[in-house]
Amino acid sequence: MTAPIPGPALSGPPLPEPSLAGEPLGEPTAPAAAGEDPARARRAGSATWRAFRRQPLGMFSLVVLALIVLVSVLAPVLSAPPASYGPDVLRPPGGGHPFGTDALGRDVLAEVVWGTRQSVLVAVAASAIAIAFGTLVAVVGAYFRRVDAVVGVLVDLTLSLPVLPLMILVAALAGPSTTTIILVVAAFSWPEVTRLVRSQALAVVGLPYVDAARLMTRDAAWIIGRHVVPAVTPVVVVSVVVTASRAVLSAAGLAFLGLGDPTTWSWGRILYEAQQSGSMVSAWWLTLFPSLAILALVLSATLLSIAYNDARNPRNQDR
Repeated sequence: MTAPIPGPALSGPPLPEPSLAGEPLGEPTAPAAAGEDPARARRAGSATWRAFRRQPLGMFSLVVLALIVLVSVLAPVLSAPPASYGPDVLRPPGGGHPFGTDALGRDVLAEVVWGTRQSVLVAVAASAIAIAFGTLVAVVGAYFRRVDAVVGVLVDLTLSLPVLPLMILVAALAGPSTTTIILVVAAFSWPEVTRLVRSQALAVVGLPYVDAARLMTRDAAWIIGRHVVPAVTPVVVVSVVVTASRAVLSAAGLAFLGLGDPTTWSWGRILYEAQQSGSMVSAWWLTLFPSLAILALVLSATLLSIAYNDARNPRNQDR
């Protein structure tokens, strides 16, 4: 037997020895997902906020929405509840009544201020229900591919239905109330949320760190809550704003048709009262101010979602 020929020594640092106290050999380790690292999440949030502040329309929309929410909270402080009637009938905007009065002499400014509470309540409650249900259906369907086929058919079928006639029918059968309006608007808003979140969730479920998480645990609820839901959260934020604006439009439309809560003031009810009294054409201020309030909320919510979406784009963020 001959001795082996000695070769050149290998250069570089020595290979680390496997530690018996550490993880066992062959155990897969999932890479850190986007959003799991707190420092990375803070840096991403700071970059998004800096990019958002550079957009004037986005900041203006944020201020408008904050003012609307503030008015809804401080409505009892800003104005007394609208009276049943008043001495000044159909008075145009002036010193005593900045927004004028309606056919029964009630102050339109008080109606708009107190109507803000109802509109914001419907927008927040309906969008919260639609977002929660739509996101749950989207992430579960994306994780379980057999369920995804059923979810896709259900969403496509719901989106193909005529929404407004069905909303009118359900609201008329259930009876006019705030709870009915919230549930009806939420029931016809979740498919849009599901379609938007589902497309993002399908891309996340196929990433390597989700596959590694499946090797470490069989708990689907833990994987969805730990990995899938945080990854689709930015899309959910956009959905919240868009769904809230649509909820305001739907609630105002139902109230204008007489299907709103007759015991609570809303922007749609102001328009309904003006139409019922026959003063919608002659008294222009009865339609102008509630319409401007609806326009301000819907337009600012839409612009805010667009600005936030642009701020999340890495090209618009500081390097």
